[in-house]
Amino acid sequence: QVQLVESGGGLVQAGDSLRLSCAASGRAFDRYSVGWFRQAPGKEREFVGAISSSGGRTSYADSVKGRFTISRDNAKNMVYLQMNSLEAEDTAVYYCGTNRMSWFIGSSPTYYDFWGQGTQVTVSS
Repeated sequence: QVQLVESGGGLVQAGDSLRLSCAASGRAFDRYSVGWFRQAPGKEREFVGAISSSGGRTSYADSVKGRFTISRDNAKNMVYLQMNSLEAEDTAVYYCGTNRMSWFIGSSPTYYDFWGQGTQVTVSS
């Protein structure tokens, strides 16, 4: 089992940057792929991006492509979401989730097993 804790959220202005962190504890984190998702009030959980266990493969939602970057440091059991050029539409609670298939970078939350509690990102326009 893996425990995840997200951090780094906050209130920023449009155009600003934030870096979210996903800290993992538990065994074999470096074997899991990790996805970032977000959920705005009244909306379903939405895929942001994902990274394979080695970090060699990533995928992104079209809405964040070119603005957001996912990276990981397996030595520290950390995954990061660098968010640049933030827009009001990026306002949501951001979650990280793990998938036991090391190569998986899919967009459906159904395939992610463990989740953190989320961190709030608010972008004012």
